[in-house]
Amino acid sequence: MSTLGRGAVGVSRLAFGAAGIGNLFTPVTDDRARAAVAAARAAGVRYFDTAPHYGLGLSERRLGGALSSVPRDEFVVSTKVGRLLEPSPAARGDDLANGFAVPATHRRVWDFSADGVRRSIEESLRRLGLDRIDIAYLHDPDDHAEQALTEAYPELARMRDEGILGAIGVGMNQAELPARFVRETDLDLVLLAGRYSLLDQRGLTELLPLAAERRVSVVVGGVFNSGLLADPKPGATFDYAAAPPELLARALELKAVCERHGVPLRAAALRFPFGHPAVASVLVGARSAAEVQDAAAMLDRPVPAALWAELRELGLLPAEVPTPEEVA
Repeated sequence: MSTLGRGAVGVSRLAFGAAGIGNLFTPVTDDRARAAVAAARAAGVRYFDTAPHYGLGLSERRLGGALSSVPRDEFVVSTKVGRLLEPSPAARGDDLANGFAVPATHRRVWDFSADGVRRSIEESLRRLGLDRIDIAYLHDPDDHAEQALTEAYPELARMRDEGILGAIGVGMNQAELPARFVRETDLDLVLLAGRYSLLDQRGLTELLPLAAERRVSVVVGGVFNSGLLADPKPGATFDYAAAPPELLARALELKAVCERHGVPLRAAALRFPFGHPAVASVLVGARSAAEVQDAAAMLDRPVPAALWAELRELGLLPAEVPTPEEVA
């Protein structure tokens, strides 16, 4: 377990991303969702991440249900604020336009006000069936930066002081705005999705060095860049869209180097972020026990220093990018 920032909340190296059990893109049964969470616990995962956005609350309800018999001090849960769920009784159809295969029973309303943040946390606590939330993230405040900084963040800080929250952070798919939050607030952590991977190191430009300097922990999500680094082949996705030919070619080169060293590309992708001292955990989305077990096994695979050296020699990793120092 790694302790986050300057606080007392600890997270496992591998974290469970619960968007999948909120029916991300395709339905998942209750039993399969529960089995995925159980497999994560069996693999040593103690940190579980969710959000109201994921399946219009379904992810939170399923995660809370799956953890309901587990002693509270044996797991850490994060959820997010910024989108309130408003009932839509007259709505028809599903929520696939927003990525989730669930009935469109609610609509999302952006709200980074102090009242909205407190209401969001209270509703998440009810859906999760918990009396406290370990980590709360400001979720995707890209177009709401000023309100998130001046209203939402101070309210989260008050709730942290009240003991309702253990730690607070910001979670985004970009690195630039989170760096501003690190500079201007007293965050404990940042959830950085897709911007510190074998294919995309934009997080290293400013955010990661700044986080290390300010003792702010970083949880890295999207290490497979939505699929391309899990299984690079024609039709694979990068950032949830078809991967451009040049990125596919680069991913195939990465895979070839890994194979020469007897290492699956997935293992190198999962290990890579831990080369930076600010990184506390890697978050992997899973919708089945098999996916969780694979991620845990890949993270346990040794990655030789020679592999990282060859990636640098071939120009597949910049020379200045830190890598985990391991031997075969």
